[in-house]
Amino acid sequence: MSLLLNIAVDGVAYGMILFMIAVGLSVTMGLMRVVNLAHGGFAMIGGALAHWLLQDLGFGFWLAVPLAVAGTVALALPLERLIYRRIYDFGELQQVLATIGLTFLMIASVNLWQGSSLLSIPLPSALSQPVDLGFRTLPFHRIFVIALGLAVIIGLWWLIDRTRFGIKLRAAVDNRATASSIGIDTGKIYMASFGIGAGLAAIGGIFGAELLPIDAYYPLRYMVLFLIVVAIGGMGSIPGSFAAALGIGLTETAARYLVPDIATIAFFALVIALLALRPQGLMGRA
Repeated sequence: MSLLLNIAVDGVAYGMILFMIAVGLSVTMGLMRVVNLAHGGFAMIGGALAHWLLQDLGFGFWLAVPLAVAGTVALALPLERLIYRRIYDFGELQQVLATIGLTFLMIASVNLWQGSSLLSIPLPSALSQPVDLGFRTLPFHRIFVIALGLAVIIGLWWLIDRTRFGIKLRAAVDNRATASSIGIDTGKIYMASFGIGAGLAAIGGIFGAELLPIDAYYPLRYMVLFLIVVAIGGMGSIPGSFAAALGIGLTETAARYLVPDIATIAFFALVIALLALRPQGLMGRA
């Protein structure tokens, strides 16, 4: 029983981190129709900025985090305006080449700025203090990450389904030309959606640095993992990404606990089997 509870806690925390990072990718790929392989770079930039503010400038954690997220969004918005907007109507191959090129540019920039070593993000005492769950003692950070992930999924549901912004976004996705003809500024809607996705990636990168360490090659190291979340959940489905991220987190954690020698093989075998049975993902359209 203790083993199952350990798998559940670690797997859910890991899944929440994957969800926060990958949900923006699901939006850009499923709704905005852009194969954005540079999405993980925004998580890396958020983590690198947090490391710089904490370690080099001496900022406090709770001030450094919002500044790092804001800095990531401030970089993402002009990129959307200058680069992504120009490739919305391109074919998938051209989008892949453009965004993988941007990924290498991000990697080279962080490597030049901070080097290629791991970029630590020290947690404050409030998050690092131990919590006794009865079956295990773990840092409060894990519980905080789970709560933060739940807050993100609720916030996204409210934003997409209960606000005028969400109505406009869904209209722009369904038929951009018609949405524009009735006065919806689809360019601003897309830019805001892109910024929200980049900000969530930065939050996931910062709070997930304990599980997915930040370094200059972060976007390449975890690119496939983020794509798997989107593919299994179904492109454009936020609930699907949430379910997929939790499932992946629990599955990979269980494999590492139970069959550590073949954990990676077992995990990818399950992913292949699931996508073979349901190629559109859990909640994607056939």
